[in-house]
Order: sequence, then C-alpha cells, then structure tokens
Amino acid sequence: MQIAVTRKDIKFRPDASRVIARFLYAGDERALSTIRSVLEMSKNEAAVAINPVLRDFSLRHRNISKIFERHFNRISHLFKRLDLDSESLNTAQKLLVGSYFTMEYSIESAAFFNPSIVEHPDQSETGPDEKRVIFSFRATGEGHISSIVFRTGVLDKYNNLIIEPVGKMLEEAEHINRHIYDKESFKDLLAEMKDVHGIIPPGLILDRLDDKFSYEELKICIEEARKSLHLAADKEILFNQINWLASSHYELDFSLDTNISERVIFPVSANEKNGIEDARFVKFTNDKNEVTYYATYTAYDGVSILPKMLDTKDFYHFRVLPLHGEIAQNKGMALFPRKVNGKYAMLCRLDGFNNYIAFSDNVNIWREAQLLQQPKFPWELIQIGNCGSPIETPEGWLVITHGVGPMREYVLGASLFDLQRPEKEIGRLKSPLLMPNAEEREGYVPNVVYSCGSTIHNDDLIIPYAMSDYASTYATVNLRELLNELKNSKLQ
Repeated sequence: MQIAVTRKDIKFRPDASRVIARFLYAGDERALSTIRSVLEMSKNEAAVAINPVLRDFSLRHRNISKIFERHFNRISHLFKRLDLDSESLNTAQKLLVGSYFTMEYSIESAAFFNPSIVEHPDQSETGPDEKRVIFSFRATGEGHISSIVFRTGVLDKYNNLIIEPVGKMLEEAEHINRHIYDKESFKDLLAEMKDVHGIIPPGLILDRLDDKFSYEELKICIEEARKSLHLAADKEILFNQINWLASSHYELDFSLDTNISERVIFPVSANEKNGIEDARFVKFTNDKNEVTYYATYTAYDGVSILPKMLDTKDFYHFRVLPLHGEIAQNKGMALFPRKVNGKYAMLCRLDGFNNYIAFSDNVNIWREAQLLQQPKFPWELIQIGNCGSPIETPEGWLVITHGVGPMREYVLGASLFDLQRPEKEIGRLKSPLLMPNAEEREGYVPNVVYSCGSTIHNDDLIIPYAMSDYASTYATVNLRELLNELKNSKLQ
C-alpha cells in the first residue's frame, strides 16, 4: 500500500540579501598597512570617510558601529608594533579602522536545506488546534560554509503553515564565551580517548598548565608537544583529536532584541570552520518534566568531521559541547526525546551504511552501539540512515529514515520500533514514503530529498524536507494510516 503524502505549497528558498557582518583578516602585514593608511588621514578626513559607511550599512545591520568597534578591538594589539596606543584614536578613527576589517557574508546565498522542526517554547496567542513551531535549516553561502538558522510559524488545525514575519537584521551571537577547563576533568576526557595514551602521555601536555586553563593556553602546549615528539604524518590525527576536544566547548548569547529568524549560529571553533551541518533538533523532557532543546550536528573543518551537540532552553542562550566516546565519529547522530529505561538513547551510523542504536548514562559520552537496521530494499541498498530523532507514538518509536539507491537517489522511508525495547524493529515500509518529484529532483545535488527532524500535530506527521540540497518545503502524512501500515508490514 502506498501511503498518501500531502506536499504543501510553501517553499523556503535561499535569499542572498540575508547577510551578516564578519571579521575580515588577511594577515598582520596587510593589517598593519591598512592601519597606517588610516592614521595618515586627519581626524576630520576619517570622520568624512566613515560617515557614508555608517549611513549605508546601518540600514543592513543592527548597530553597525558596535560591530566596527568590536572588530577594531580584535586588531588593536597591532598598534604596539607601530609604537602607538590604540586608545589615542578618536571614535571616528576607530570605527573607520574597524570597517576595513569587516565584510558582509551572505549566509544562505547558495542553499537553504536539511530542515528540522520542534515545538516552540512560546505557545502564546495561538488558537485552538494550532501550534507554533521552530524550523532549523542548514544555510550555505560562499565557499559552501554552513550555519544554523531558524524560521517560525504556526500550524493551523489543517496543518497549513502560517510563516511568522522574518527579520532582516541578522546577527551572530552577541557574546561568545570560551570554555575554561579544569585540569582534572580534562584528564578524564582524555582518558576516554584510549588510542591517544600509548602515543601521547597526557602529562606532556597538561603538566605545564595551571589547574584552570583556557583553550588558547592548551593549544600552545599542544603545538610544543607536537614539535618535541616529531610524530609521523599518520599520527597527526591524534593531536587533531585533542585539538577538537579543546576547541569544542563554548557558549553563545544572542541579544534579546533579535527575532529568532535573525539569529545565526555561525562556525566558531577550529573544528567547524568549514561548516555546521545538518542539525537535528529535538525537544527533550527529563525525569523531572523539564524541557531542554538539544541538537546534534556535524562539525566540518575542511578535512575531518566531528559530531557535536548544542543545547538551549530559550533559543537565546546556547551551549556547544563535543560528543565523546568511540561511537561519536560519524554523521547522523539523533537523540531520543526522553530517556529509555533510565538511559539516554541515540540513533547513529558508525559505518556509513547501517543504522545503529546506543545507550548512555551521560548525554555527551557514547561508547557502545548495536546494529539496528541494515539496507533491505532496492531503494536503500547503498545506505540507510535516520532523518532526525525518533518520535514517540502509542504504537512505538516512529523513525523517518533516508535510503540511498540507484543513481544515488535519496528517498525517505519509515520504521517503527518497540517503546520499551527500541532496539527491536516492529515494522518498516517496503516502499519509500517520499521520493523526489520532477521539481524536487533539480538542485545543487540532484535527486535528493532529506530531513533532519519531524513532528506530530493534529494526528498528522509533519515532515520538513530539503529538495536536492537547494531549498526546503514540508509535507504531511496521516499518522494512523502510517502506523497501521508499519504494524502490518512483515519483517523478514
């Protein structure tokens, strides 16, 4: 039986006009040359030069002068090399210098894809049978650098979406708080990386550090250890693992006067400099009925990937943490929305081909996993993976999957797992739930539909999905019809 899927008309498309103001730096020598050129101007000439810049770009950015000032402060240490005190400059000079170290980056000019959906923490001013939701997207711009962005909307009783107004003044976090490490705790984290100890004695790196230390201090020690050990190139990955661990902890605070559609989670740490990919958001409820929104995502540095996690309660303040343990090494980790039998549970894909499930006492540490699903049908023989966190239903855990088949076509499927024993598969659709149609198959990566998380509303499954890695939309499926088909499917 083919399940009826209702595609909705709404499209989320890339918008090149959505820009953030990024710090621009091309090395000390060019920076010093720029500073000298500005200082050759009189104070009046500097004021004349900065005024039209402020006038033009204040229409595109909230408090552009504050951004210029922040970027000026990032290069102010260079004034010592010119035997100058940066504080001797007046406001116009500082802002002008800062403007030369600023560039606009169009965060979604290339693609707007791989969405997830969660219930909004604010359900005020919604009517009967309505639900406010948050969509997250992978936004990609120049250089294929990906970030996380958001949209909000209200699903009505028929699951039509009314998109709420989208702000134009995009911002990165107002404050980025780097993590301060405790030496003993960091030793415990290193102890999880068993393959490191036989090659790199932890004391070689940590003994020179105080009991409390920053990432920058640790980075210096890592570089010194690298030089002293002269490791072969194939062992460099071990240092990279420690660097990843050290740079992965930070916190983000967004201004209270930003709309959620204006908040951009842009790469911060070294291990994600080439992109934050495919965030799978889930509304997690703990044993005390307290809610935290988690998102697992993939950090990409241009060579290697690293699974990471962020959490938030209000979408203003975010903590970013690495995922530790032997199985935290591939794309597509997806957290269950609650503990199962007293443990956190996670879907994952260790080998790139099959689905696995893992359990842990700690949401950040994942050591063991067991095989959950293997490709079975022609449309998923290349690989099978999850499309977001499992959804709890009275009949079992509903998991939307993706399968890759001939011509590398990505399609969506569905499976059902036992509520008390989620490692037990109850049923799996024999045919794809959703395949790319004529419109959806054209894009940056042809023949792909993909999702990072679904939800249930008014007895329908709501599936946001990307169209060939370019734009996004959503579809609805009758939940009862889908569950009945899954329960009646015969697993062999």
